[in-house]
Amino acid sequence: MRSPGNYLLLFFIAMLVILFIHIQIFSLVLSKLGLSPDSAALLLITTLIGSAINLPLVKVRAEAPPEPPPELPRYWPFKLPPFTGYTVIAINVGGAMVPILFSLYLFLSQPLPLSTVLLAIGIVTIISYGFSRPVAGLGIGMPIFIAPLTAAVVALLLAPEHSPPLAYICGTLGVLIGADLLRLKDIPKLGAPIASIGGAGTFDGIFFTGIIAVLLA
Repeated sequence: MRSPGNYLLLFFIAMLVILFIHIQIFSLVLSKLGLSPDSAALLLITTLIGSAINLPLVKVRAEAPPEPPPELPRYWPFKLPPFTGYTVIAINVGGAMVPILFSLYLFLSQPLPLSTVLLAIGIVTIISYGFSRPVAGLGIGMPIFIAPLTAAVVALLLAPEHSPPLAYICGTLGVLIGADLLRLKDIPKLGAPIASIGGAGTFDGIFFTGIIAVLLA
């Protein structure tokens, strides 16, 4: 029988392996965006560390969850706080602030027309909103491959010569707007103790959308 310490050790070893794989893939992705391997690794590490940081914005009164939230593994080191009748709306550093800033950098450094960027973001936003769903007790979730496939196709159609940066911009911002910002109205009904813009269920959507969309574009 394994002790809790053994489970934690296995968890952190797995995290190190995943981090190494992510760095290799992320380096390949960002090389298509003109970044060096060192810059790619730095951006990845900043994103992953920032994913654990939620900056509170406002606290709103919320309803009790209609059903118990999905149970996390017994020895999972990160636990949700109990629901107290309020939901804290926060912004996630790694899942929202970093992608926004990097998208702004790409837009300013690439010859992409503003109208093309806005159209691409709008299309991915609509798709992300349509496929995202409220999850009682947790927040908003969505299928992980819908947005990156949409972003890659849109980028290839609208700007084939600059598809990688456009895919990243419209993919990450489209998910952030469609699956997070436009879903804020649903948050008070979920009974979640904290709802993080760019965090929880949508972090994977935003993070992997950027990676997969650029690889496909």
